[in-house]
Amino acid sequence: MLKQQAALTGEAQAGRELVAHIGRVLFDRHLTDAGGGNISLRVGELFCMSPTLAGQNKQWQLEPEDVLVVNRRGEILEGEGALTREIAVHFGLHENFSDYGNAVIHCHPRNLMVFACANMPLPPVMEATRKFGTTPVIEYAPAHSPKLGQRIVATMRGRETMIAKHAAGTIAPWHGLFLIGKNLPAALDAVERLDTNAYVIMMSRQLGASPLLREESAAMEKAIADFRHD
Repeated sequence: MLKQQAALTGEAQAGRELVAHIGRVLFDRHLTDAGGGNISLRVGELFCMSPTLAGQNKQWQLEPEDVLVVNRRGEILEGEGALTREIAVHFGLHENFSDYGNAVIHCHPRNLMVFACANMPLPPVMEATRKFGTTPVIEYAPAHSPKLGQRIVATMRGRETMIAKHAAGTIAPWHGLFLIGKNLPAALDAVERLDTNAYVIMMSRQLGASPLLREESAAMEKAIADFRHD
């Protein structure tokens, strides 16, 4: 029993270090902001979570000790601070998709926020984002509402294979991106790919591209389908 507890403590500490690191990367790369966002990582029966106001109070410069260790009842076992008000989204995703992924990121990516505030889904226009399909938009629910978690979870159903292979995301209108990935590095990777995808769509109009790159995306799909190895 003591060995199991020691192993869990070490695993949880490694999880706290990773959450702190990923938070810094998100902030440094404009994939979230001082106004919000949150991260959770499931480690066995526990969760390593960024504390509320990590952006405002810490500018995402978290130390591992700042990251909360939380049980399934939402009780804080280690760390200073409070739980995010979007805890229902995190617990909902972990509860329903624990067989497929163990990491949840909510963030405000600079380019993708344009789609969130336009209440528009994000179509994949890059070879690197085809695997994610179209990132959908839910019906509005406030951040503190249980409805937000329920609606995010509902959009993930049917995308379990996508989560297990990499990640799947959903846009909350006027709010930001919620994403669950097979692990935390994969989730970060997916966030940046989707944000770059949003940037490409917006900037492509400067080159005279078709709206939402529909024609160009069709050409990409045809080129991929027609390609034959020598």
